Amino acid sequence: MIIRRRLTVGVGILLATLTAGLGSALPASADETPTQASPKVELVLDVSGSMRTRDIDGQSRMSAAKQAFNEVLDAVPEQVQLGIRTLGADYPGDDRKVGCKDTKQLYPVGPLDRTEAKTAVATLAPTGWTPIGPALLGAADDLEGGDSTRRIVLISDGEDTCGPLDPCEVARDIAARGIHLVIDTLGLVPNAKIRQQLTCIAEATGGTYTAVQHTDELSGRVKQLVDRAAEPVVTPVATKGADSCTDAPELKPGLYTDREKFAEHRWYKVAVKPGQELRASVSVFADRAVNNDYGMLLRAVTTHGREIVRGSESGTGRTDAISSGLRYPKPEQDEDEQTPETVCLQVSNAFSAPASVKTAPGMPLELTVDVVDAPDEAADVAAFGLGHGWWLLGLLTLTGLIVGLLFGWISRWRIAVWRTR
Repeated sequence: MIIRRRLTVGVGILLATLTAGLGSALPASADETPTQASPKVELVLDVSGSMRTRDIDGQSRMSAAKQAFNEVLDAVPEQVQLGIRTLGADYPGDDRKVGCKDTKQLYPVGPLDRTEAKTAVATLAPTGWTPIGPALLGAADDLEGGDSTRRIVLISDGEDTCGPLDPCEVARDIAARGIHLVIDTLGLVPNAKIRQQLTCIAEATGGTYTAVQHTDELSGRVKQLVDRAAEPVVTPVATKGADSCTDAPELKPGLYTDREKFAEHRWYKVAVKPGQELRASVSVFADRAVNNDYGMLLRAVTTHGREIVRGSESGTGRTDAISSGLRYPKPEQDEDEQTPETVCLQVSNAFSAPASVKTAPGMPLELTVDVVDAPDEAADVAAFGLGHGWWLLGLLTLTGLIVGLLFGWISRWRIAVWRTR
């Protein structure tokens, strides 16, 4: 009996210990799991007087926007923090100074209460001016804080009426902050001036412009943009290139953004060990009007100024982005000589623009840096140096020689056979 009691007590103690151990271990492991910051989206809706116009599926633009918003709010992913801001919703008067301040946050950015958000949208009525620039500045402030992806979706049916604050310049200033905020625009009127302005706003931040003329197109596109914000993306790291390699920032493998003025040179540094290969690419985006003929250059240079390899590209105005890249494999060395080499990357552009175009802030550029194991297989182009052309030239010469000899031998053989007949 005593033995059974002792055995029972021992088993109970053992089970209690295991239970306590598991109970303390599970929360700890859960706490150690990294959580991704929730993406933030703010819908910016134009509620100016022109939204009364009835030209979308037989109803007013405002009614179509409300219907689309209700459908979008029903479909917002749970992980998205969503807010709503309006412009031109409150002041119906003629005082331009007052009307150009008419923007407010209708629903705060955060976890979505669908019923509350729909109720807020239902109260809107077309009223006043179209202060797009101030609304974008307000939305950027609404989305500040944290490391999550941020997106503004602007829905408007007209041009900004609050100059000289150019909304395109506002978008460029927002992009220059380095907060990785994307602005997408949707135009409800197929007008050339409206399209030009909304396109400029979107392109300044890497966003998109879409013209919509039906309610289902509007709701479908907004849903798509909100879902895109919820998808995991690589967030570029803001950096600032220097005027020389000596003062350049040292970059690790990753994606970087910077701004470059017209005809400027910017420098960056990357450490490459023996047996590794540096792969770099850069894209420069013409986010404003530029002259048609332009080009860009990406060079890898030693710290003493000797060029290692380069990549270049040119354009004639048919595209808003121009890209180039390069590869530099560093050969293996003796075990005693494994010191990394500092490679200087130079990004240059040959853009120019009319005198009326502002050059500040500079044009956005995106730089990708990767360092991988250098190729050691003969099939790899970089291992042969075919990029420089010498091996390829030799291969073509040898092939031509062999083909010529074979063709000559066959021709002589055919002639000899013909003569014997």
